[in-house]
Amino acid sequence: MNAVFAEYAESGIEVDMTVLCRVLGVARSTVYYRTISGNKNPRLDEGLVERVRWIIHSFPTFGIRRVWAYLRYRMGILVNRKKVARLMRIKGWTLKKRRVGMRPRVNIKPSVADKPDRRWATDIAMVFCGAKDGWCSFVPVIDCCTREILGWELSHTARAKTAERALEDALISRFGWVRGAPEGLTIRHDNGLVFGSKLYRRLAKEYGLAQEFITPYTPEENGLVERFIRSFKEECVWINRFESIEEARVKIRRWIDWYNTDRPHQSLNYKTPNERRNDFNLAA
Repeated sequence: MNAVFAEYAESGIEVDMTVLCRVLGVARSTVYYRTISGNKNPRLDEGLVERVRWIIHSFPTFGIRRVWAYLRYRMGILVNRKKVARLMRIKGWTLKKRRVGMRPRVNIKPSVADKPDRRWATDIAMVFCGAKDGWCSFVPVIDCCTREILGWELSHTARAKTAERALEDALISRFGWVRGAPEGLTIRHDNGLVFGSKLYRRLAKEYGLAQEFITPYTPEENGLVERFIRSFKEECVWINRFESIEEARVKIRRWIDWYNTDRPHQSLNYKTPNERRNDFNLAA
């Protein structure tokens, strides 16, 4: 194609470039494009390389944005996000981007709360705990404002008792007791048999919580806990091989402590859930 344009240029025939491109079916940007010869082996900040390598080794599910946030907000290193992105692309340390397709959405009631202890959310996820214990049920309770994991339970069965213990753990860790929750505190969940059982409904009422069932077949209405479960599986469950439920409990507890106190959260402006709650405590 370039040879054709060169031939016209050498012949001395004046032809409008727009017309010529239209006749040949070529975009004008293609004609004007010139290859820029850059340095194929640019010099990198070796100190930054080693820090990024340590973060990726410690947290293999972190992408560019999360690595930059950890450098900036947890390690106190002032670095441009584009520099981190360039470094990770040169080293081949970036994650595969998720495919984003067009999906129909409906108007839903968001689970986000404007203040702590206004709305909590809970759900059930399955965790494989080795050949000894098989598939076990994990039930977290999350604050929909601060994103804190207030309580959780890992049990062999997905029964109302498992969800009850997770709720009691959240109430005790937050208030020091199980009965007498603050007025207006609701617990959001799906319409499963566990959360709709007589036992769970009776206990929620006794503890002073109002239940909030999402619309059937719309897990988006419980999006905060659904998103947490995805992070929990990617960053904890799938990179470990639990041999027993006891080992799983130890590693899950360690990960949740890290999640609450040290993991930068994008939707919280890269603060941790604990830092987000402290902001409200200081403002009170």
